[in-house]
Amino acid sequence: MEKKKKTVFVEGAISSEFIGTSIGKHQSKTSIGAHAIFLGQVREDEIEGKSVAGIEYTAYQEMAETALHELREETFAKYDLTCMHIYHSLGLVKTGEICLFVFVSSPHRKASFEASEYLVNELKAKAPIFGKEVFSDQKHRWKENN
Repeated sequence: MEKKKKTVFVEGAISSEFIGTSIGKHQSKTSIGAHAIFLGQVREDEIEGKSVAGIEYTAYQEMAETALHELREETFAKYDLTCMHIYHSLGLVKTGEICLFVFVSSPHRKASFEASEYLVNELKAKAPIFGKEVFSDQKHRWKENN
């Protein structure tokens, strides 16, 4: 039986309270021996003499959720994982705030580390999620992923 698609999008920045609650919910899962957590934070880059004040995220939501669902299934098949959560912001996220939260749990640390890195790289490459850098002067440009 195929797993149900999970909602991955959060409006605005991902709060530390949300992250802490997510982590806390896993303390009763005693088969877990390791968690790998990746937090993507908006940097205050300087581009052509202007500072980035935030990134406004948009996505083709249905396509992105389908792509991320497929990526979840692929990652579960590739690594020995207990659970996995992916959350990505939509809308404006200011510099210093969290825009991506990837949380991977497994019986042993190696699988969680490897799966976390794999997920972040594949998400960046495959999910139709776009960021528009907003500068302190309110001008903007589309962000290019490195």
